[in-house]
Amino acid sequence: MKTLLQLSLALLLPLSVAAQPASWTADNGNGTFTNPLFYDEFSDPDILRVGDDFYLAGTTMHAVPGLVILHSRDLVNWENVGYCFDRFDFDDDAFSLRNHREIYGQGIWAPCIRYANGQFYVFSNINGKGLQCYTARDIHGPWQHHNMKGNIYDLGVLFDDDGKIYAIHGYGTVKCTELKSDMSGPVEGTERVIIPEGNGVGEGHHMYKIDGRYYLISTDYKPNGRTLCSRADNIWGPYETRVITADETYGYHAAPLTQVPRGTQPRIGTDGTAFGIPPANEDATACTNAHQGGIVQYKDGSWWALFMQDFHSIGRTVCLMPITWVDGWPMVGLEGNLGRAPRTWFKPGITPQTLPSTTEENGAEPFAPYQRSDNFNGKQLGRVWQWNHNPDDKMWSLRGGRLRIQSSPAEQLMWAQGTLTQRVIGPNSITTVELYVKGMKDGDVAGLGNINVPCSWIGIVKSGSTLTLRCFEQLTNDTVDAPVGLPDGKVWFRSIGDYDNNQAQYAYSTDGTTFHTLGRMMPLSYQLITFQGSRHALFAFNAKGQRGGYAEFDNFTVEEPCADRSQNIPYNKTFRIINKANGRPAVCDPHGVLYDTHPGDRSERTQFQLIDRGHGLVSLKCLDGRYIKVYGEGLPGDVRFTTDADEAEVFLWQDYLDHDFMLFSLRNHRYIGKSPTTGSPYSMDFTGADPARRNGAVLMWEEVE
Repeated sequence: MKTLLQLSLALLLPLSVAAQPASWTADNGNGTFTNPLFYDEFSDPDILRVGDDFYLAGTTMHAVPGLVILHSRDLVNWENVGYCFDRFDFDDDAFSLRNHREIYGQGIWAPCIRYANGQFYVFSNINGKGLQCYTARDIHGPWQHHNMKGNIYDLGVLFDDDGKIYAIHGYGTVKCTELKSDMSGPVEGTERVIIPEGNGVGEGHHMYKIDGRYYLISTDYKPNGRTLCSRADNIWGPYETRVITADETYGYHAAPLTQVPRGTQPRIGTDGTAFGIPPANEDATACTNAHQGGIVQYKDGSWWALFMQDFHSIGRTVCLMPITWVDGWPMVGLEGNLGRAPRTWFKPGITPQTLPSTTEENGAEPFAPYQRSDNFNGKQLGRVWQWNHNPDDKMWSLRGGRLRIQSSPAEQLMWAQGTLTQRVIGPNSITTVELYVKGMKDGDVAGLGNINVPCSWIGIVKSGSTLTLRCFEQLTNDTVDAPVGLPDGKVWFRSIGDYDNNQAQYAYSTDGTTFHTLGRMMPLSYQLITFQGSRHALFAFNAKGQRGGYAEFDNFTVEEPCADRSQNIPYNKTFRIINKANGRPAVCDPHGVLYDTHPGDRSERTQFQLIDRGHGLVSLKCLDGRYIKVYGEGLPGDVRFTTDADEAEVFLWQDYLDHDFMLFSLRNHRYIGKSPTTGSPYSMDFTGADPARRNGAVLMWEEVE
């Protein structure tokens, strides 16, 4: 991963509009994938298989178009094929940000996608409006909206073999309600409790019937996140329950959460000084671990889970995890390490025993689900874009290769109608856009922002005939102004986001070449007010309460420095291995075990090279000529050496970015590591990373020049 200094220096560099930068894809191109599937927000995923096609539906809250649907043939590479609706069809000011009413955190969420009777169904809840269902014969639409009303949310739906349709819902006390086949609502009098409170079962239900048995996948967050499976021989129970995954954070601690003082509820779009972003507890799992999502069977018979996980200020996104069936339970993970799952693993349909001989045999070229950069030359907006609430379609247009937004009265960004957004992309990225200001009028404000709570933006403010450059940060209710002359009526804005480290900064340029920062490096958070992470925003509003002019945007570009992960594995390099838990380098001890030594030791016994076994598989060779070999069960002292390269242990490299890595054993499905407290030598019995990456299993490589 690029360092913060490297990213900051990138502020000074122009970004070519003609070149389309690479975007994150989980597919490594060698038969393996690395989580997350997407490095941008995709929460509450539900997975569906129809033939050899897979469909994934996710939450969109207050943004439109709403209820996103992705398509895949391999569960790793995904394409956005559309949304269930273009705009909320409720005649309600709150859905359109009118008269100081809004649906932040109250939009449409936790969908369930199913296929039956020759058509697709997507069920979801809208707070205050009840259960909604969208149906279509074709996944691309058109979709028909059915307002089913009722108090059913965060649900799983099962179309049973006898033609009955069941909705499973509720937290703690889990209920089952039969639904009418015409999607007009629940069947009156059918609601029954199927799992009573006291069984540790949470919410976010996904119901399946597998080999005649009913399986309910749920997530719980008390006292922290866990995913459970409940099973029964009858839809009405009784159910028995097991935890199928817990503590898998992939080394990501809980994000800093926006806090509101108890007893207060500051308005989303006003002075944000009542908000707080306290430091995150880096040792806490909280609810950041893999949870809430669905399971699916691949065409080769293998089973997979697609669960969401919190990735700091990016928000929640999706991880793909293998499932091992044990005594009739779908346990996440692999034999020998159930409940945890590797961050890098073999794609569905590929196993260590069936690896293709060349990377060319791995299928299609990896691709990302979205084209994030946009020059606005098309007749329609790209599918990555969403409006913040329903837009007034008379107030925006695509003309002359630019996006034009008319300014409407608003006191602040979060109340601005006609704000166009897209999710930020991690782990870090640099976003640039051109703004044309000649159409702006007195009181107009336009620019590039971050829709979050608290929000921020950089933009141009017009007062009379005077233009002022301004950076605004809601958290501190602070503005930083700078005079600016724009003889060509054009300015460039840039947002640099270091999202894994929860911080971002704005910059501007008057010539498109030299950029200057404005404002401080701002803290970012995830928050449970709108239930979203950070989102880029193109906006124009009038702060003087009148209908103003317009702003035009062009050449929106997103650069992802970490999208190319080809250099993350140190092939053809000599390097030291530093344990993240204690900062000490690994050493091939003369006594015959892998241990650690003082930081200043740079002898050849602390220097390693990789033996490339293909497809991300590697062996480790010490510069003194010995190879790492694991004996016995992988307990402390079992990590030793051999002089025979053919006997060297083979590991699957786990890329944790920024030179962080783990070594995963194909023999026992555990990781190499060293306890930071016991004094024991290295072992191969670690189950995974802890949230802070300091339990001894996460390592860092440091090149030796």
